[in-house]
Amino acid sequence: MRKMVMAAAAVAALSVAAACATLGKAAFQNPVVNLRSVSVRGLGLTGGSLDVKLSVYNPNHFRLDATRLNYKVNLAGDSVTVASGTLDSKFTVTDNDSTEVVIPVDFTYAGIGAAGRSILNTGAVSYHVLGDVVVGSMLGNFTVPFSTTGRFTTTGIAR
Repeated sequence: MRKMVMAAAAVAALSVAAACATLGKAAFQNPVVNLRSVSVRGLGLTGGSLDVKLSVYNPNHFRLDATRLNYKVNLAGDSVTVASGTLDSKFTVTDNDSTEVVIPVDFTYAGIGAAGRSILNTGAVSYHVLGDVVVGSMLGNFTVPFSTTGRFTTTGIAR
């Protein structure tokens, strides 16, 4: 009889934990990631380096602690991948606020030929920043995908 009571208690505890996880996921709102700016850090004979600045907005009523950001930066209609990788720098986004995350990007001129031609011909190139961010909160850890597109012009970001 004692084993049956303990088994029933274990099943009840698992059920409560599963229900809490489901409620936590339902209460969680995904952060919103947008491209803020792209600035040239340096240029050399074969390529250069950029700082890609992302804005991460937290619409929740609790802070989010990000532990990892996986990213991919594409140009010219996704035909050119300028950078991809993982940013393991931790950052926090307080409730109902934004924070800026800087991704250092190294590129070669050979790798961005189509994007360069687009900028020379039209003064603009389309971009697509995508990936996912791993965030921890009081409701648990979540992996949240993000994707933002737009046009980068010689004068800055065009939405």
